[in-house]
Amino acid sequence: MPFAQVVIGPPGSGKTTYCNGMYQFLNGMERKTTIVNLDPANEALPYPTDISIMELISLEDTMENLQLGPNGGIIYCMEYLADNMDWLEEKLKACGDDYIVFDCPGQVELYTHNDAMKRILARLEKMGYRLCCVHLVDSHYCTDAAKYISVLLLSLKTMLQLELPHVNVLSKVDLIETYGRLPMALDFYTNVSDLSFLQYHLNQDPVMAKFQRLNEALCDLIESFGLVGFETLCIQDKESVTKVVRAIDKAGGYVFGGLEEANESILMTAMRSGSEWESTVHDVQERYMDGWDDTNEDLEKFAREYKADTDVTMAEGDNGASVEVVGEVDMKDDGKKRVAFKDE
Repeated sequence: MPFAQVVIGPPGSGKTTYCNGMYQFLNGMERKTTIVNLDPANEALPYPTDISIMELISLEDTMENLQLGPNGGIIYCMEYLADNMDWLEEKLKACGDDYIVFDCPGQVELYTHNDAMKRILARLEKMGYRLCCVHLVDSHYCTDAAKYISVLLLSLKTMLQLELPHVNVLSKVDLIETYGRLPMALDFYTNVSDLSFLQYHLNQDPVMAKFQRLNEALCDLIESFGLVGFETLCIQDKESVTKVVRAIDKAGGYVFGGLEEANESILMTAMRSGSEWESTVHDVQERYMDGWDDTNEDLEKFAREYKADTDVTMAEGDNGASVEVVGEVDMKDDGKKRVAFKDE
């Protein structure tokens, strides 16, 4: 039973870099891996591959012959592949039971309303492939409330459209604050549990304030499904890559059906607690977000900024001063207090 990752995401999210890093990582752990390039615009491949859609059809030829632009050309190429899946099936037969990583195009239309990719994936499932969709989005979108909500909507629509086991990943987490400081701790963005704080920030923008009811409706829609959450990834960090591989193996079922050449079930590795690979969102935050710390100053700042129609509680800070917060203050093992904004 072959397993596969379907790597998707908007342009610039790091899909090709991810595929190259994943190829090296998985083969390094003795999981025989093959990358299949399904992006007709991806000419300079940094990874080795014996299967590329450009052997069947190329974006350059499509644009020239049909007088299409880049987006229309890529959609045509994928629809052409969906109608000629026999070619891909013959290529994949030579791979046997290799673990496959599909490097897919970045046009979001293919994953939100066009059915070409869904037809391709359905044929792969008929071949017996156990697929897991890995959706990469650039983590710097978290620094802007409007962009972050748009990313949540994109992730949700993609999950509903493709109907596959799904792992959403905030890529380039080591560069997350390149375009600004996050207004909340990183786990707020990975858990996607309460978006009322983002609504407050959106409503402070003179332009976005005009759409206050729309913003509220979108946030309610995302929360009502309760499907979207994120892993974090720095492709150069082996601990970060291992954590993402664990999540993918669990979602796709590899932990229950795949054995490494070393004859150790990946289930044992994935479920093992306290291993050297153990990493939490808080660890990632401390490593890559130097400007964010959980001090009383941060709590006081957010409490002053966040004025919502919810109950206000009082909590004692580390220095004995009263700190006004909305929601709960959770004392972690490290002794630091963190705000959890919740509607009561």
